Amino acid sequence: MNIYDAIKVLGIELSEISAEDVKSYYRKASKKYHPDHNASGEEMMKLVNEAHSVLQNADFPITVTEGEIYDYGQEINIALNTIVDIQGLNIEVCGSWVWVSGETKPHKDTLGSAKFIYSGKKKMWYFRPKSQKRRWRGNNQLSIDEIRFKYGSEKVKNRKPYALQAHA
Repeated sequence: MNIYDAIKVLGIELSEISAEDVKSYYRKASKKYHPDHNASGEEMMKLVNEAHSVLQNADFPITVTEGEIYDYGQEINIALNTIVDIQGLNIEVCGSWVWVSGETKPHKDTLGSAKFIYSGKKKMWYFRPKSQKRRWRGNNQLSIDEIRFKYGSEKVKNRKPYALQAHA
């Protein structure tokens, strides 16, 4: 994850960011996306912690231009909450992107409405920050294994529906 994606995951909306600002926004994001209050909280906390780790090692102050400020954390949270309960999907977070494979065909409308985009070459759906438009065309695209190696990969566990226990 790069510095600017980390800023967006934490929802920092300042043009000049200090170490104290990072701490403050990290606390706010931790409360907002905590697993006790959020269906996809475990995955979101992984992203929030990774973003905090990236920003802790940054040189301060960090200056951000106005067009780069938006709350990607909230966008990814909504997208993950939309699909986290769907059985048969394999969800993984690679850097600041979310990749989905598995039994996606019956759920293509749900994935599309959650703003996931289908990659025909990888046969997977992905969700990315607005700022990361498609830059590679043709044969220059990375394979999913290269993406996993370059950015790391965290598998997302689908929440299993609670089964009612029958009393004998």
